[in-house]
Amino acid sequence: MDRNTIIGILLIALIFIVYSYFNNSRLTKSYEREIVVADSLYEAENYAEAINAYRKAASYKPRETYPMSRVDEINRIMGVEMAEETDTIIEEEPPAEPVISGTEIQSTTAFQEDPGRENEFIVMENEAVRLTFATLGGRPYSAELKQYMTHDTLPLILFDGDSTIFGLQFFTLDNHPIETNRLFFTPQSDAKYLLADNEPVRLTMRYDAGDDRYIDFIYTLKPEGYLLDLDIKFSGINKMIGRNINSIDLAWEMFLPQQEKGRQNEDYYTAIKFKHYQDEVDGFRERSNKDMEELEVPTRVRWVAFKDQFFSSVIIAEESFINAWIQSVKTPDSEKYLRYFKTKVGIPIEGNDEETYNMHMYLGPNHFRTLKTYGLELEELVFLGRNIIRWINQYVIISIFNWLNKYIGNYGIIILLMTIIIKMVLFPLTYRSYISQAKMRVLKPEVDKVTAKFPKKEDAMKKQQATMDLYKRAGVSPLGGCLPMVLQMPILFAMFRFFPTSIELRQESFLWAHDLSTYDSILDLPFSIPMYGDHVSLFTLLMTVSTIITMRINSPTQTGSSQMPGMQGMMYIMPVMFMVFLNNFSAGLTYYYFLANIITFIQNLVTKQFVNEEEILKKLEENKKKPPKKKSGWQKRLEDAAKQRGYTPPKKK
Repeated sequence: MDRNTIIGILLIALIFIVYSYFNNSRLTKSYEREIVVADSLYEAENYAEAINAYRKAASYKPRETYPMSRVDEINRIMGVEMAEETDTIIEEEPPAEPVISGTEIQSTTAFQEDPGRENEFIVMENEAVRLTFATLGGRPYSAELKQYMTHDTLPLILFDGDSTIFGLQFFTLDNHPIETNRLFFTPQSDAKYLLADNEPVRLTMRYDAGDDRYIDFIYTLKPEGYLLDLDIKFSGINKMIGRNINSIDLAWEMFLPQQEKGRQNEDYYTAIKFKHYQDEVDGFRERSNKDMEELEVPTRVRWVAFKDQFFSSVIIAEESFINAWIQSVKTPDSEKYLRYFKTKVGIPIEGNDEETYNMHMYLGPNHFRTLKTYGLELEELVFLGRNIIRWINQYVIISIFNWLNKYIGNYGIIILLMTIIIKMVLFPLTYRSYISQAKMRVLKPEVDKVTAKFPKKEDAMKKQQATMDLYKRAGVSPLGGCLPMVLQMPILFAMFRFFPTSIELRQESFLWAHDLSTYDSILDLPFSIPMYGDHVSLFTLLMTVSTIITMRINSPTQTGSSQMPGMQGMMYIMPVMFMVFLNNFSAGLTYYYFLANIITFIQNLVTKQFVNEEEILKKLEENKKKPPKKKSGWQKRLEDAAKQRGYTPPKKK
């Protein structure tokens, strides 16, 4: 075994040890946090929620005996209390099971599963969505978006069948856990199909616990849009749930299916988001590489969203949920699903005989204008970047795009016109950059003379100082060509965020690209190249070639900066790196970058016809004869550094 093999094995072992340490540290912190919460609930005699907290702590460290011993202790306490309560009411033989005070209804028998009953389905639809509801759980069973299809032309289903869980979770008076997802509900009408054509339609799914005690899920769908109203009505729930409980958990779990051709790109924009009550939108970040993430939100929440690249399923409170817990798990071994999302939100309970909690569900596309109409900051689900990048996208790029879309139906032409508009607006900056490059070109012979005076490597600082002195006397800034380009960078970054999340481009073809929202492919490879993928994107190749040509024309050797030989290599390395990175990205994005390069090239050719480099040289010579300007702080620091190395600037003649 050679030395390299041994080093490799040791590095792998070290990585494993470090990963195990940090993973164990994370689990320990989560465990300790839940134990603190559970102990405080136990001390406050809020036993039902304390059991939940202890069980959650045990899920982090199953070998720890403390959490489950506490659960057993609470069960004994609850059993004693229930026995005492029963003894004070019934003086004859004690019943076989605990009895709710003042009633003949038993808490555990009020919620009975019925394994012999068959699941039935009711369909509700409008012009945009087709929803199927199941009597098992009384829950939304599937959601189909009628105006969209998957990348392989199948119906677009946000969730379906047993890949999702939706229901209430709570404890009865005798500490019996209840999950409504496992109980059969009864529709309050015989209709199996409800069409929201001219007016809203309503479906009520009821679980009857007997003696006028029930839980209703009331669904209302309007003729247009993607919003489903959900009202949860409780009747007599205060007689069935545990004491000291001020909330009931609504659990929602979902396997998120892959909808797009580019799984990698779609996965980048898949995450759980939520909105703090009367505050900002938060959640897991896009492009996260973590296999599992979870977050406890102890404060009030307005909505929680399960989102992918172009579609979202959102649960929205009319007022607020009192808290939330979210978890995201990657499913790398699944060809059908991207992530497994879970959330629990707290529904407040006031203890009245009858209570109704109003909610909504948004089941639809991540379309910026559509989401913004609801006034709930749902448009934040469309990731357009942060800070100034998001501002540019929201108020500039989207406005131009939507204006062009009013008159033009071909999105390839829209991108072309939008690129021309943007480049024309930025042309003053491009022009200043070109003029600066022209000045550097006419000074190149003199820069070469300075370089020849200092051929030794140890004279690099002297050469740099002499060159800067030449630039100053001629009135040329070496950064004059870079600064205008830097000012254009926010636009480039904004486009990088805009195209991959624009649902308008989804499944829109242009030239050889069948879908501008994902990668275009002119050649499918029989193998996959790491980072690059298993296909060849022509727009990405065109972008790369045009970038190299543009950079070659504006290279340092063409502008007099021959003292920077390292830039020659970077000129080719950077475009190739972007080619590898963007090969799996939106064809609309690489098409835009290609157009931007071509238009920049044309602008430079046109500008060259109106720029007289002899006049520029004449003006620079005149600048040299003018009295020297006051030294800037930066130049003074540079000269001081040169003097410390033993170099004295030449005196002006």
